[in-house]
Order: sequence, then C-alpha cells, then structure tokens
Amino acid sequence: MNSKTTVTSKIAKISSLLLILASATPAFAQEAAADGGIKGLGAGLTIGLAALGSGMGQGRAGLEAIGRNPSAAGKILTPMVLGLVFIETLVIFSFVIALKLAGFI
Repeated sequence: MNSKTTVTSKIAKISSLLLILASATPAFAQEAAADGGIKGLGAGLTIGLAALGSGMGQGRAGLEAIGRNPSAAGKILTPMVLGLVFIETLVIFSFVIALKLAGFI
C-alpha cells in the first residue's frame, strides 16, 4: 500500500465520520433548537469570514507598509494603525451582526 492510498483512505474515513456526526446531531436536537440551527450557522460563517478577511488585510498591510521599506516606518506607522483600527471595527460590526443572527441581542 503506497502513501497516497493510505492518505486517501484516511481522508475517506474522516469525512465519512464527519458526515455521520453532522447528520446525527439534528436527529437528537430539540424542537426549539431547530430554528436557531441555521441562524447559528449563519452567525458562525459571518464572524469566521470577517476574521479571515481581517487577518488577511492586517497581514498584508503590515507586510507591504513596513516590511518592504523599514526605513519609512516612522512615516507609515500612524496611517497604518488607523487603517488597522478601521479593519478591526468591521470585525466588531460583523460580531454584532452574528450575535443578532444567533438571537443574543
């Protein structure tokens, strides 16, 4: 058995286990949680995508602003920090939206 077959069989086992777990959870859920399930998924996707975009934006800002020209760090620092604050504000807004979707607000 080569390594590709071993990896493929492990991936198949893990994905089938995840499929079984995902399909078993709604079967044992209470009726009251049925409405909140899709809203919770939407809330999780909202905050997850916001955090992903924020991390990518902040990493790119740091890399391209100061990483490429360290001698200009003094001039770049204040506008970059202001931009990072705006990026984090968007993440906080998406967190509030996620809480609203989940029904906590």
